[in-house]
Amino acid sequence: MIVAEDLSVEGVFSQVSFESGAGTLSVVAGPAGSGRTSLLLTVAGRMKPTKGTLSVAGHTRPRAIRRVAALGLVDGVTDLERSLTVREHLRERRRKPYAKVLETARVGADERAKARDLDREQRVRLGLALAMLDEPRVIVADNVDAGLPDDRRDAMWDLLRELSGQGHTIVASCIQPPVRFDTLVELS
Repeated sequence: MIVAEDLSVEGVFSQVSFESGAGTLSVVAGPAGSGRTSLLLTVAGRMKPTKGTLSVAGHTRPRAIRRVAALGLVDGVTDLERSLTVREHLRERRRKPYAKVLETARVGADERAKARDLDREQRVRLGLALAMLDEPRVIVADNVDAGLPDDRRDAMWDLLRELSGQGHTIVASCIQPPVRFDTLVELS
């Protein structure tokens, strides 16, 4: 599904190589400033690499990759509109029924709740629900462990493993990798 060989974005990250099969969970771990978000954006076709090769679901051009890869919550890129409700975010993206993605992502918030009133975990889960509306083959999610206590961080990783078990290829970034994953990419 994803094959990256010596992938680099000049001045951000360099020579990253990994493979992720369909329906797997890949974890990109590293401290702040290590290039985690940029690597995710590159894998999702939103940032062009300066060196190396990338293939996502057989596609090598960023435009084609964008058609098969969706962004979950990526701070500064896919921020939620604070004044919109959960329901408005979902309806804005797609008119068809969205109840299944809300249930799958277990957002845990009333559909009438404003984004500004959601906690970090609920925002990440809503970002995943929004990404699933596009029925992508690959979902990337950034900083999934940011600010979460241990039990909620574990619940988030459980959800991501569950989504990969449903056939989604998940690439998620974090500071501290979970205990279980299929592929680990460590950035420094």
